[in-house]
Amino acid sequence: MSRTRPGTKSTLPGDPPGGRRAAAVWGIGVSVYFVAVIFRTSLGVAGLDAADRFHVNASALSTFSILQLLVYAGMQIPVGLLVDRLGTKRMLTIGVVLFTTGQLGFAFSPSYGMALASRALLGCGDAMTFISVLRLGTRWFPARRGPMVAQLAGLAGMAGNLVSTLLLARLLHGIGWTAAFAGSAGAGVVVLVLLVLFLKDHPEGHEPAPFPHRGAAYVRRQIAASWREPGTKLGLWVHFTTQFPAMVFLLLWGLPFLVEAQGLSRAAAGELLTLVVLSNMVVGLVYGQIVARHHGARLPLALGTVGATAFMWAATLAYPADHAPMWLLVVLCTVLGACGPASMLGFDFARPANPPERQGTASGITNMGGFVASMTTLFAVGVLLDATGGDYTIAFSAVFVLQALGVSQILRLRTRAARRERERLVASRVETVHVPA
Repeated sequence: MSRTRPGTKSTLPGDPPGGRRAAAVWGIGVSVYFVAVIFRTSLGVAGLDAADRFHVNASALSTFSILQLLVYAGMQIPVGLLVDRLGTKRMLTIGVVLFTTGQLGFAFSPSYGMALASRALLGCGDAMTFISVLRLGTRWFPARRGPMVAQLAGLAGMAGNLVSTLLLARLLHGIGWTAAFAGSAGAGVVVLVLLVLFLKDHPEGHEPAPFPHRGAAYVRRQIAASWREPGTKLGLWVHFTTQFPAMVFLLLWGLPFLVEAQGLSRAAAGELLTLVVLSNMVVGLVYGQIVARHHGARLPLALGTVGATAFMWAATLAYPADHAPMWLLVVLCTVLGACGPASMLGFDFARPANPPERQGTASGITNMGGFVASMTTLFAVGVLLDATGGDYTIAFSAVFVLQALGVSQILRLRTRAARRERERLVASRVETVHVPA
């Protein structure tokens, strides 16, 4: 046996090889996440229609997305634990069945209560997808590919959002509510077939160690060990602070804001929502390349995105006229497109802070951040709109409160997380051992 010299590049023992087969298998998992995001964001293009269909006000309308995100966020840690135990294929299968059933239920809901239950079911299934896809990537690709693989998964999700803003919106106003939502549920059936027939949890020769069958005490230790890592906490707060402005805009309030507050037509508003998605896809590729080459760029990119987002929202809301000019709205939507890729950086803090057997749990904790922030902001905007008679300037000011909270936590944790990550990196280099063939 011989130790590697510090700084020498090597493949870690058990590091999966990647390659075309890995890309094909991982692509099936990503297609599940793609469909989940279509279903998740379908309400974003149907918010005004939903208000008319179920005869509800802004607060009740926001409850759809709040409940969906509440279920999603609440499921993250249980899903992280379960995916570590049951594997990706089983979790994705359960998730597809649940979110497809939820989308079908939403299509045929005759009442507000049944529609709420359907969105909750959809959120439960959706919660099982992203963490499972992240774990699938770590099982099939080398660790050095982690940042790019995570950004590409996020890119696939935004492609699903693009389908919602372009295709589903047209179907909704062309063939009607029931046919559009029920027809889209067919995509869930397609990915379920692909998943069952072709997806594998890991390549041959890279089987994970058997998961120990232990009780509640082990679960508590697993969660506590993940949470003790400063990198996990920092990942959560990066995700919290960066994701929610775009999520709130795309998931529910963007279309009403652009139509009711900015006086745009639905078609023009839809084009701006599409711009957010397209910007997200381009920025995701750029951020992934930057972080893969310069790991230290993670925090500057995250904080820079938060600062740019806050500046553009302030400029738009404070513009001294009834409506902001189109060029300003275009810049706002372009900057909002960076929020999704910036939120993915949270996983790049949590991933190196935790060993393989805790990756699902740590990812679940991290993934809670942005969805808790989104849920809180969705609720705050709805309440403030009702309280102020539809004043979007006051309602969207809630964005700045959550950004300030998140930035304060990021700055508090960054030094400890960086020091701990350096310690783990040095230890892994020193302890890496090559066994002669």
